[in-house]
Amino acid sequence: MNRPSKIVCVGRNYLEHARELGNEVPERPLLFFKPPSALVADGQPIELPPESKRVEHEGEIAVIIGRTARRVKAADAWQHVAGIAPLNDVTARDLQKTDGQWTRAKGFDTFCPMGAMVPIDRIGNRDALEVICRVNGEVRQHGRVSEMAFDIPTLIEYISGVMTLEPGDVIATGTPAGVAPLKPGDVVEVEIPGVGILSNPVQAA
Repeated sequence: MNRPSKIVCVGRNYLEHARELGNEVPERPLLFFKPPSALVADGQPIELPPESKRVEHEGEIAVIIGRTARRVKAADAWQHVAGIAPLNDVTARDLQKTDGQWTRAKGFDTFCPMGAMVPIDRIGNRDALEVICRVNGEVRQHGRVSEMAFDIPTLIEYISGVMTLEPGDVIATGTPAGVAPLKPGDVVEVEIPGVGILSNPVQAA
């Protein structure tokens, strides 16, 4: 898997997920990073680190940048997208709460599984994209882009106004409600219907 220069993530972008964590949807996109070293591919294990007692799944729609984007307008945003892929923003929830900022909780090795990208020109109705997360075959999360606080073009405009997005960079667009703990032996699937399924086993580090 080629490593992007950065993985830009959006927090609390679905109302119900914000509520389940006791938060409000922010007035503007809430950004954080995952390190490229956290990336793993389909089939590779998610490792639960000993530092955390509660690691949770977060199924997301990932946007992969295809053209350099700097201060791009939302109306032109899709022209800078190479494709879409399923992503799991694995999170050590207990560390996220105690640290106050999210670098450690989001940054462990294996905490960013990402599936194969489907080129954007093969995706018909981008406004109908949805994401489903299953653990051991049971649906835990199901969200649609129509439920996002900030849609994908708006995110690209906002992020590219802060930093230059380079080809291969990844935007993780937020997770819907239903996050839950993982344990060794689980198998987590993140599906974007019409795009593909990402599947990763879970094991102790």
